[in-house]
Amino acid sequence: MSSPCIDACRHDEETGFCLGCGMTRKDRKHWKREKERRAEIRAALPGRLSLLAASGNPVGEAARKKKKR
Repeated sequence: MSSPCIDACRHDEETGFCLGCGMTRKDRKHWKREKERRAEIRAALPGRLSLLAASGNPVGEAARKKKKR
């Protein structure tokens, strides 16, 4: 399973979620070391990105282009 990371690593201060992919710093460590948790991590990402977008944050590719307000 390929990494959901899109190299737009900027984290929301309130939630700790990456604006690019939705992972936390802890998720990234687990992704690299614990392959059995990858499906669980990936399943959580769409909801996290939706939450960030609903809060007015640019997410995904847009996170690369715009600075957080």
